[in-house]
Amino acid sequence: MTIDEFGRRLRAREITAEQVTEECLQRIDSDNPRLNAFILVMREGARRQACEADRELAAGRDRGPLHGVPISIKDLIDIRGTPTTAASRVREGHVADRDAPSIARLRQAGAVFIGKTNLHEFALGTTNEDSAFGAARNPHDPARSPGGSSGGSAASLAAGMALATIGTDTGGSIRIPAAACGTVGLKPTYGEITTAGVVPLSPALDHVGPLTGSVTDAALVYRALLGAPSARPVLPGPTNSLRIGVPRRFFCDVLDDEVRGRFEEAADRLRSAGAHIDDVEVRHASDVAPAYLHIVLSEAAAYHAKTLDTMAERYTPPVRLRLELGRYILAEDYARAMIGRDLLCRAVDQLLASRDVLLLPTLPIPAPILGTNSVQVGKSQEPVRNVMLRLTQLFNLTGHPVIAIPSGFTSGGLPCSVQLVGARMRTEALLRVALACEPYIAGTPSPRSGRLGG
Repeated sequence: MTIDEFGRRLRAREITAEQVTEECLQRIDSDNPRLNAFILVMREGARRQACEADRELAAGRDRGPLHGVPISIKDLIDIRGTPTTAASRVREGHVADRDAPSIARLRQAGAVFIGKTNLHEFALGTTNEDSAFGAARNPHDPARSPGGSSGGSAASLAAGMALATIGTDTGGSIRIPAAACGTVGLKPTYGEITTAGVVPLSPALDHVGPLTGSVTDAALVYRALLGAPSARPVLPGPTNSLRIGVPRRFFCDVLDDEVRGRFEEAADRLRSAGAHIDDVEVRHASDVAPAYLHIVLSEAAAYHAKTLDTMAERYTPPVRLRLELGRYILAEDYARAMIGRDLLCRAVDQLLASRDVLLLPTLPIPAPILGTNSVQVGKSQEPVRNVMLRLTQLFNLTGHPVIAIPSGFTSGGLPCSVQLVGARMRTEALLRVALACEPYIAGTPSPRSGRLGG
């Protein structure tokens, strides 16, 4: 059930928030032992919130599109009265004394908090394997990764344990799990949604955003996170006037054959719908990975400096190693990386000055098998972490809004996904384009109405 459908049925008195919340809790009881998506299930609190939502609606108080909607929250974000573990033993004993502002806005919008989800420890990884609570697993194949670092969030949504979920994205950690689990994932423009009350990985690159079952739902949750929940429709524009750039060089160089096939099919459907698609090149694309690593590892090492000195043994070994590496990055390397960030930002801005969006795959490979360090892509063997970050990390450096949309499945039934990239500070415009493109990307026969429920 999408949030949009939930809202229509709730207000038609066909369902109640309490009923749907109980259904989510039953799915958690049934499937979480297998998927390990949740670190904390907030059963009694969720039941109280759902009952209160029903009472308010009966009394004529409607908080808007998220009223009564069960939502899971990545356990990197503070919810008052609950631990924020960041999936690490380092934070044992921590309990949040207040809501993060993003959570306070969702609470005000009437959302029901179903629980806190598993993640790659301190959000420093793409597979969700390194967690003090064990690996989260992909609902499409529990032997595979759900992506990371918001892997538990994506798994909870894809398995029907929540109607939406909130993640964070520093190098792709909303979009990668969305791609691996077959959901929509939105990384808004950098700075649009506050990261206060969120355990930082890299403040220069961190974003908060939703994973949902549709673009319409992403728009609903995005607005609530801004503190402006609204039933005002976001309507799709016509596809026959869309100008779309495809950055093939670098971004399409290393792709699994079936991921490439689903991407090209989506592009062909958009072209058949009248979109104007041309190939473009992102200048300095080969500098993305080194610029990203020098920034993220330096800032992460600075945040963790005290605990690395006093309780290093509490980190998972792979995460500790990456944090320790950050201590050896020179200040001049960090400064050069920040200059490179500005160059890349201008390069993407230049491409979008004459186009509505950029279109590229989200994840170069289907969800990898847990425990593998490398994967065969075409004729080359690629490190799993590097290849999973390859197509997403640029837009954390540049801050552009990006939405990942499911684009079909491999022959083995694993999801594929494409990204649409919009102009900075124009996330709503990106959502309008995404609504128009969604049915063609997914291969569904007719466009959605684009109406936002509530």
